[in-house]
Formats: sequence, C-alpha cells, structure tokens
Amino acid sequence: MILKKACLLAIVILPGIVVRSQFTDSIFYRVSYSSTGTINKTNDVSSYVLANGFRFNVNKKDLRINMNSGWVFGQQQQRLTNNDFTSSLDFNLYKTLPHFYYWGLANYDKSFSLKIIRRYQAGVGAAYNVLDKRTFSLNVSDGVLYESSHLKINDSISNRYNVFRNSFRLRYRLIFEEVIELNGTNLLQNAINRDNDYIINSVNSLSFILRKWLSLTASATFNRVERTRRENLLITFGLSVEKYF
Repeated sequence: MILKKACLLAIVILPGIVVRSQFTDSIFYRVSYSSTGTINKTNDVSSYVLANGFRFNVNKKDLRINMNSGWVFGQQQQRLTNNDFTSSLDFNLYKTLPHFYYWGLANYDKSFSLKIIRRYQAGVGAAYNVLDKRTFSLNVSDGVLYESSHLKINDSISNRYNVFRNSFRLRYRLIFEEVIELNGTNLLQNAINRDNDYIINSVNSLSFILRKWLSLTASATFNRVERTRRENLLITFGLSVEKYF
C-alpha cells in the first residue's frame, strides 16, 4: 500500500511528462510516451485517475506507419470508474495526387466507462490535405470500417454484433507566433445500416511553447458510444518535452 501511494504521488508531482522526437529529412522513427495523473483526497471523497499513452511512428517517403496505445485507470471511493484500453495500427500511403493519400486501420479497445467488453475495427479509406502549411494544416478523411463488438448494455444484458461504419475524420494543427500550438483529431463513425448507432471520438490539445523543447499542454478527450448511451470526458494538464534525433 505504501509503495502504491508513493508511485501515485510521483505521478502527481511529475504530471504529463512527454518525451518525443520530430521527423526531419534524416529521421524515420519516433517514439513517445506520456503519463498524467490526478489524486483528490478530502474528508469525504477519495479518487484518482491515471492516463498513459505510447506511440511509435515510422516515416518513409511514400509510407507512414503509426502504432498507438493508451490506458486510463481510475477509482473513486475505492470503486472502479475507468479501466479503458485502446491500441491501434494504421498506415498512410502517399502514391497518388499531391495532398491526397490512402489509409488503413486496425483497432482494438475495451472500456469500463463506456461499457465496451471488447471491440475490433478494421477498414480503409482516403484522405486529403486541404491546407498543408507549416503554421496551419487541415486534413479531412473518409472511409469504411468493419466492426465486431461485445457491449454491456446494462447489468444483465450484453450485446454482440457486427456492423459496417462510415468513418469521417477532421484533423487540424495551428501554430501562432511560434508560441501557441493547437491540435485536434475528431472522429464520427456512423453505422451504415442502423439508425442512432454512432461513435464520437474527439481529442483536442492546446500547448504553450516555453522553449523549443518544452511546452505546457492542456488536452481534452471526449468519447461517446450511442449504442450503450455512455460517454466520458478526460481533461489533462502537463508538460511536453521534445527530443530530436
């Protein structure tokens, strides 16, 4: 118990430390890891939330491969509130028109807060860079996903089903005066043959660049699964440390 509290305290003292590199002409690999935590303890309430993320990217001339994993764990009054895990592998293929590319995706996740026992997704699509400048980029993409899910509708009913979804994504990046950076990735996945069956995933972050290698970052992540009528919102604050190699 003492060791557990010490580990949690260390996460609170050093919130949101992120170490990552940036692609250049000679750099083809990037590894990043982030960890944030919040502990709240009063006379009446005791709670904590831990969020961890890992990314690995391979960048070639005509191909980019991305691996992402994340885990959020939380308790309140010793009752579980979050035990949410996601892992994905995707690729972008640049072999057609300028600013246009194909993408493929395979994803697995499970979530206590969203009542997802397990969910698999795989699909392909196309994307287009509407704007692709150093200080402002805007990207839209669309495609088709096949999903196999096992959901917990309530305490006594679970649901297994397969469905095809249309997956629409809007991604942006804005840098202002080399001091403020705004990033966002927003997904809407509608079932093709079912009404009122959709998934929303939205991740938006605001960073204040203190030094070339150091930023103060706030991030908001929102998820909703309409089939289980569950949603969650996670807001984190922390420091981002960049390493170039």
